Amino acid sequence: MKKAYRASLLRFDAAGQPVFDEDGLLVVAPDSTGRQRVLDAGSHAAVAPRHPGAHVTHLPGRILAPGFVDMHIHYPQTDIIGSPSPGLLPWLENYTFPAESKFADPAHSNEVADVFFGELLRNGVTTSLTFATSHVASVDAFFEGAQRRGLRMMTGKVLQDRNSPDGVRDETEQSLIDSEALIRKWHNVDRLGYAIAPRFAPASTDAQMRGASELAAKYADTWIQSHVAENRDEVSWVRELYPKARSYLDVYAGFGLMRERAVYAHCIYLDDADRALLRETKTAAAVSPTSNLFLGSGFFDFGAADRVGYPYGLASDVGGGTSFSPFHTMMAAYYVGREGQTKTGLSIAPSELWWRHTGGAARALGLDGVVGNLQPGCEADFLVLNPAATPLLARKTKLASTLEEMLFAMIVLGDDRLVERTVISQAL
Repeated sequence: MKKAYRASLLRFDAAGQPVFDEDGLLVVAPDSTGRQRVLDAGSHAAVAPRHPGAHVTHLPGRILAPGFVDMHIHYPQTDIIGSPSPGLLPWLENYTFPAESKFADPAHSNEVADVFFGELLRNGVTTSLTFATSHVASVDAFFEGAQRRGLRMMTGKVLQDRNSPDGVRDETEQSLIDSEALIRKWHNVDRLGYAIAPRFAPASTDAQMRGASELAAKYADTWIQSHVAENRDEVSWVRELYPKARSYLDVYAGFGLMRERAVYAHCIYLDDADRALLRETKTAAAVSPTSNLFLGSGFFDFGAADRVGYPYGLASDVGGGTSFSPFHTMMAAYYVGREGQTKTGLSIAPSELWWRHTGGAARALGLDGVVGNLQPGCEADFLVLNPAATPLLARKTKLASTLEEMLFAMIVLGDDRLVERTVISQAL
């Protein structure tokens, strides 16, 4: 049965440019699996005559927009968001690893997963590439929660068999056995996907990295996720551990862990050879601006990324990141882009910020045309936004004379109150 929603409508074309219909119509219908997909979208005048029998829900004053896509987030770090620290490595030692050690307990994993999904949906995030912990229970809890809610989500067991404390350190051979069993159990079940997840190069032995690469080759449509070049101390540590590698990123290339659907968080301390390697291997960067600002890690170079032309998108990186809100992430990305002391500063267009957290992020994840947009064929994950959700936001959006001004007002002043409803394709 067709369903239609009449409101203002935001989507993006193939080049990532915004398409906005002030009086729009979004038509959705179930596919053969019962999953709702976008059947048609555009101006009401153009679309309505093509679907005379559709039941129309009128949403005056509202904007329909794609669900946000978060390219890098740690669900087990939900409880340590906002924990003070002088930097990345002390933060891991003092907060992250103690918190993650609790995820050996399935009950705890389930409890935190419920809170995590609640926060994502309240903030309009409908897809995320997510870190679990080194415990199988953490992966099962995540996938069970995502499946129950009908979400498109990816995660995987973290691999870390060295330089990690008791409680989170795993054993090389068993970690790979467990990873493969989880792939077979969860990958491509409903809307779920598996991500092979060496935590970062210092935390995995060569044997574990080789095993991860073998799994990635055997299961070529899985994701790979890790961290690279986030912090100067971390970069120096990797240089000591891998003196023959040209760069930190080259360590992963040497193990065969760069390919389409491979995603590396942060990517701050790269040179153009690294950026070209990302482009040539179709490997993506997950830009995490609130985390980088909070931990004092550095500034992602948006200008260099665009000049070289490798895939990237935005990410919250909770709990190093300070908010589940995509609006806060986009605002922080604008700040980082503007910084001009360590790199060339630039002002990122509001529509591009929005694209990098929706369709652009989906494209970087290998999910172009699946999520992150409202073009025909996409799964119908979308948001009902209220641009008058707060008095100041209402005043500012009413004064906007262009789409860019309106989008920027929502980025700067928006939070979870702006998201009136998050609609999931399997729960329409």
